[in-house]
Amino acid sequence: MATVVTPVPPVTIPRWSWAVVVLALFVSYLVLQENGLLLTSAWETLHEFFHDGRHGLGFPCH
Repeated sequence: MATVVTPVPPVTIPRWSWAVVVLALFVSYLVLQENGLLLTSAWETLHEFFHDGRHGLGFPCH
């Protein structure tokens, strides 16, 4: 008994999604590096969330 293998079609990723990924990484970088000099206090909570996440993943940051 022979097994018939059907090829899996390749996954196509839209070109615009790469721009969204780059933008999200850039915004994440800004939030991670911002220490309250540029952004308002509302962003401080988001910065602390990412800061604690870095510690949770074991990355030193200070």
